[in-house]
Amino acid sequence: DEAHSIGVMGPTGRGMSELQSIDPKRVDLWMGTISKALGSCGGYIAATKEIIQYLKYTTPGFVFSGGVSPANTGAGLAALELLESQPERIEKLHANSRLFLELSQEAGFNTGDAGQTAIVPIILGNSMLALALSNALYEHGVNVQPILHPAVEEEKARLRFFITSDHTEQQIRDTVALLAEAHAEATAPRETGHGPGINGSLSSETNGSGPDGQLSPTGPHSGSFRKTGNRVSSS
Repeated sequence: DEAHSIGVMGPTGRGMSELQSIDPKRVDLWMGTISKALGSCGGYIAATKEIIQYLKYTTPGFVFSGGVSPANTGAGLAALELLESQPERIEKLHANSRLFLELSQEAGFNTGDAGQTAIVPIILGNSMLALALSNALYEHGVNVQPILHPAVEEEKARLRFFITSDHTEQQIRDTVALLAEAHAEATAPRETGHGPGINGSLSSETNGSGPDGQLSPTGPHSGSFRKTGNRVSSS
């Protein structure tokens, strides 16, 4: 399954066979999508001519559904041609991913098994904290989505960052700095009589969140976030 690896993994973005130096012909079926790194819509299965011919006539999902539109096919092909002609895009993507990972780890965040990929999780182990940080970061120009229970186990609740080749070094540094600042504010002990912060419970009384559940900066750090307008996006 190359859904998250085609156009990303390997020195020129050819996926796992390139990353692991494996002859693609040794694998019977390669499956992937053109809706992620290639920026189109649809998917594909790559195999020998004989296997593809067999699938065309026997796979219900292919026989009874529409194929990829000509426009989406053209967009996917154009993206592949762009990868071949501009390999520096992959180099920049890998550099940006390493920088974000290194800065996140230096800031003390749990990044799980992340490495060599453009998707970096910040594992928080608390769904309400993940939601609060997502809202706080969005208010300051960073769009990152929380992955919450029951989509994952509660102890694995996280923010999921998607890094691109178009992000600048400054955007990445600003994002990690904002994340660290938001995390410190959200988990800081509250004044006497206000109960625990997010790690204990999440309410407008205890952590300054508004009626819609968004975290509003309060206390000694109020207004301290820097609105950069730069975004590290997630979907």
